[in-house]
Amino acid sequence: MIELKRNQLIFRFPEVHKAAKCRISFQRTLRIPDDNRAYSLPPGLGRFPLNLVDDYTESVPAGWNAHGGVFLPMYQAEAMWLNFSGSYPMAVKVAAGKINAVTGEVWENELSRRPQDYVVIPDQPWLDGFSVMKGMIRQFVAMPLGEGYTAEEQLTGEAEHGGLQIVVYPIKASYYKRSMEELSFITYSPRIKQAPPREMGLAPGGLMRQEIYEDEYGFGAWETSVRSRCYVHIVNSLQFFGVTGAQPPSLPPTAREYTAAGLPWFDYYGGDLKALAGAEKLAGLDSVAAKKLKKGEGVLADNEAVEPKVVKRLGKGQVREGEF
Repeated sequence: MIELKRNQLIFRFPEVHKAAKCRISFQRTLRIPDDNRAYSLPPGLGRFPLNLVDDYTESVPAGWNAHGGVFLPMYQAEAMWLNFSGSYPMAVKVAAGKINAVTGEVWENELSRRPQDYVVIPDQPWLDGFSVMKGMIRQFVAMPLGEGYTAEEQLTGEAEHGGLQIVVYPIKASYYKRSMEELSFITYSPRIKQAPPREMGLAPGGLMRQEIYEDEYGFGAWETSVRSRCYVHIVNSLQFFGVTGAQPPSLPPTAREYTAAGLPWFDYYGGDLKALAGAEKLAGLDSVAAKKLKKGEGVLADNEAVEPKVVKRLGKGQVREGEF
């Protein structure tokens, strides 16, 4: 079952184990410069507001009612990252426009062992974009469907789905009872006149240092007899009012404005966890900035390179005892 509370999706599997629960939220963030330099992790600027499609059946695009799920507002060329939290291990598949964000393959509900097409909670605290090579992603950036920018359009030639698709599988209860209940997990989260609503998809943006970790529990650990799925639609923030009657969030600061204020960026250290190699299909996609140039639409606005002044290291490490 899936619940929506405080702008988070809560996935529960009480039929597997009473502790089988995780949370997924969608964080507003800086759009990092799309200049083929590798940047640290930008901060979280708060959760995107989530709304149930079923609460707005008369005003959302017609196709959304068949998919159900939730929707959120994003400005064109705005960035996001996914925040995962929970102590019960879960295998989570994430797709953008039904293109798997880890492998670049077309969406399938089932888990794949080779190549691994999912991330694992709690080992993977965040996912900021498309896995393009070992230790590197290209940031999730919202662009309108039908203009050739999204990963979906670049790989399939179609602008059909948009949004995000998520499916979650819990670990088997027997495995959890045997070896998981003594583990702990730390989560860090610092980090108009209306036209008809236009659907948005996610395109690859700037390069960021982020590892997608291998499944260390083993493929046989996952309870594949149950799963929960959610379709996360994206509507242009400027048209959000026409759908919901509520004002959208304000525009986030640019990377240059944020950095100039001396605010921190982040690097995450995953200890001994091993990283996946990245997907060749996704590595070959045009970023938003490159696609704009190819289309003859000029340069991407607010895309100046920045030099982060403060980079904080997060993640697993030893606890310092200090002095008493």
